[in-house]
Amino acid sequence: MRVVVDVSPLARPLTGIGNYLHGMVAGLVEAAGSEHEVVAFGPSGPRGRERIRTALDGLSVELRLPLMPHGVRTAWSRWQQYPVERVVGPLDVFHFSDWMYPPQRDGLRATTVHDLIPLHHPEWVEPETVRMHGPKYEHAARTCDRIFVNSRFTGGEVVELLGVPEDRVRIAYPGIDPRFRPEGEAADLGGPYVLAVSTLEPRKNLPALVAAFSELRQRRPELTLAIAGLDGWEREPLAGDGVRLLGFVADDVLARLYRGAAAFAYPARFEGFGMPVVEALASGVPTVVSSHPSLDEACGDVALRTDPDDSAAFADSLERALDSPRGTGVEHASRFTRRACGEAVLAGYLD
Repeated sequence: MRVVVDVSPLARPLTGIGNYLHGMVAGLVEAAGSEHEVVAFGPSGPRGRERIRTALDGLSVELRLPLMPHGVRTAWSRWQQYPVERVVGPLDVFHFSDWMYPPQRDGLRATTVHDLIPLHHPEWVEPETVRMHGPKYEHAARTCDRIFVNSRFTGGEVVELLGVPEDRVRIAYPGIDPRFRPEGEAADLGGPYVLAVSTLEPRKNLPALVAAFSELRQRRPELTLAIAGLDGWEREPLAGDGVRLLGFVADDVLARLYRGAAAFAYPARFEGFGMPVVEALASGVPTVVSSHPSLDEACGDVALRTDPDDSAAFADSLERALDSPRGTGVEHASRFTRRACGEAVLAGYLD
């Protein structure tokens, strides 16, 4: 079987969707072994092509990375002409991404839906994201033989909101990078710190975390709140005593930050899954997470759950986490492997 996976999201700095896709491809290659061929298809610009090459370095995949401007990719999806086989050759499966959905002549058609936040709360995402995802959701629901989701929660949403029959939906939980583990070098920020990891955007609810931290710091003045993540479109200020914005950090640095943290905080209002939660648990960090049900599967029963908009309650939960033993979430996190993700995807193609 020849499987073509659109890896164009790897052309940007890796955050949630890119990290999921990278782990999925790595796991798929491992699960496929020598029996199936995996083709990484990544139309992008020159800089994006180099990022894709770097991300997939060491994986046994065939690279098809044509130079293609963003406008051409968008038009290719919109007009549904010129089948993808004319670029990548014959295929048995085409798994397209968030960014584009070109047509195909033959084979199974698949995609991954990571969340339906643009439908629920368009005010929490950029206008371009709403414009991009609306047509993609409709197209996927109408044309895909398989729609993969990263959680049971998101699968239910795909069935309910997009009207996709349950027998076309498959769950493939994220595979966490094995570098996120308790053992290894830990970051030193000059004192104990609470870590948060996310793009700076409204649904991540970071201003509420800053408010909760300000209450906690009155009792624990030695603490720092370290926030790692890409600049986004969060309009409320995140400044405060003890608050330190680290910006985007590479995974090796992030792994050290997890291991050095006294506690991890994730106050998001809504998620598709919540990969940083599992990364923190895999690293052994006591973790406090929003009580929204979209995060239930990432948390299992090992994270502290709190209303993210109740600053006093969130501060109290963070203080409990600071006094909690390390490592209690490692076993739960161990189920979210790249191999398991790849096996779930491969099984979805074959059944």
